[in-house]
Amino acid sequence: MLIRFKKRFEKIAMGLLSFMPDEKEVKRLQHTIEEYKSNEHWQLFLWKVEEDVLGAIGVEKNEDNKSVTVQHISVNPSHRNMGIGKEMVNAVKDHYEPDYDVTPNQNTQRFLEKCHKESEE
Repeated sequence: MLIRFKKRFEKIAMGLLSFMPDEKEVKRLQHTIEEYKSNEHWQLFLWKVEEDVLGAIGVEKNEDNKSVTVQHISVNPSHRNMGIGKEMVNAVKDHYEPDYDVTPNQNTQRFLEKCHKESEE
């Protein structure tokens, strides 16, 4: 289930985002989390199954061109290859479409293309 990021999940969110290639450095990771907390256009969602948070997906909402860019997507390594990432992408699409187009950034493009390709099969 997709839930909005809350302060009480900050350490879990930081741990999940640290798996993103550009978020390995602690200062950069802290800056990213702060941006999700303070920027009204940035929204971080967590994927929760029962009591466990297994993934994170972060988006930037652009009102001008009615798009939502997936900036970050990460799944706990012990739960990868189970379709959680794809479920998160689909949940974000369900949340924002048809009012907004959900698009990738450079870091998430390959994964979103893979999700789209699997949906077509």
